[in-house]
Amino acid sequence: MPFAIALLVLLAAACALSSTVSQGQNYESYAAQYGERTAGLIMALRLDDAFHSWWFIGLSAFLCLNLLCCNLIRLPALLKQVRIFADPGKAKEIRATAEARGNGDPHRLFTALRMPRPREREGGALFAAGNRAGFWGAWTCHLGILLLILGFALGQMTAEQYTVYAMPGKTVPLDNTGLTVRIDDFRIDQTENGAVRQYTTTLTVSDPENRTDESGTACVNAPAKLYGYKFYQNSTGWGAGITVLKNGEELQADTLCPGEYIPVRDKPELVIYLQEVYPDYVQRTGMSPVSASDELNNPGYLYRVYYLGELLGMNVLMQGEELTIDEYTVLFDNPRHYTLLAVKRDRFTWLVLLGGLIMLTGLILAFWMHPRTVFAVREDNGWHVYGRCRKSGILFREEFLKAAAEAGFVPCGSDKEEGEDA
Repeated sequence: MPFAIALLVLLAAACALSSTVSQGQNYESYAAQYGERTAGLIMALRLDDAFHSWWFIGLSAFLCLNLLCCNLIRLPALLKQVRIFADPGKAKEIRATAEARGNGDPHRLFTALRMPRPREREGGALFAAGNRAGFWGAWTCHLGILLLILGFALGQMTAEQYTVYAMPGKTVPLDNTGLTVRIDDFRIDQTENGAVRQYTTTLTVSDPENRTDESGTACVNAPAKLYGYKFYQNSTGWGAGITVLKNGEELQADTLCPGEYIPVRDKPELVIYLQEVYPDYVQRTGMSPVSASDELNNPGYLYRVYYLGELLGMNVLMQGEELTIDEYTVLFDNPRHYTLLAVKRDRFTWLVLLGGLIMLTGLILAFWMHPRTVFAVREDNGWHVYGRCRKSGILFREEFLKAAAEAGFVPCGSDKEEGEDA
């Protein structure tokens, strides 16, 4: 147990430390935030990808091994303890929690205490053992914790996470999975006063190789489950349509979200990059452009133009304005919201759920199933009944004595019993 506690403390501290470092960034990003020395330490300790690091895997493996060994080592003693507890011969050797004597009905006592049907022993003695499953409470709880940690660690180490963003009508690949995602519709439901009630994306995921499709709807706190992946409604923003003309004739048209670009079809070394869309553009002297609101009042488009990888220029193009580059003309129009979906798949969620259920079962066994035995021995002047309980002895004593009184017995040591003995 001390070793297990030490491992848990180390894991908790390591996870807390990792949560302060943004995951999945490169060295340059960390150097800009924390400095070169700290960035080097982050990369060396794999804090940029903590749940896949050697130390996280090692600590998790040691903790799982520790819990497994604890359960295996305790198993023989636990089995022996259960057998002894249910052995009538051993019951007489253990001090009783409560006792009573008299000419009452022992069967009524067993029933009142919710005990199994008593077995008759030598000399007419009666014996019953109940709630023996309570012995397995702590053991089962530890097994559940083991499965929880194992499921979480395996899930984090093998999890797949992607980001998909596009405007309605566009189809994009789902990274290297071989699947494609088409955004069928995106809605922003608002209340009468303009507050957002819900964001909803309707999408279709396709497997081109097998020619199959699955469709679903992703809302905030209600992900779509398609092809084993969960699609979470994560964010939204403004995108726009782009049209490229050559000598006044339409050459190509597409839609772009901020951060996307298109090469000119017949001159791919010329690239148009959309950096930002401002639905209500405001230019302030000496300051960066901003949007006064999220209402579509005065759209502006911040773009960049690259040629052979070199930046030619950047500026804000207003609605209806044209960008001319030699014989090419670029237009931005039809600004509208795009949706951003976080895509995740964890193949070990079932193991975490199983561990949680087993741990909950163990807690129920440990706190509600208190092992108890009741023994009734025939004597010359009646019966001697006694019971014992491994937990909650005071509560069991009260319950036992109340049931004994109702069954016609007198607690041992009471004034009434002493008078009768005299």
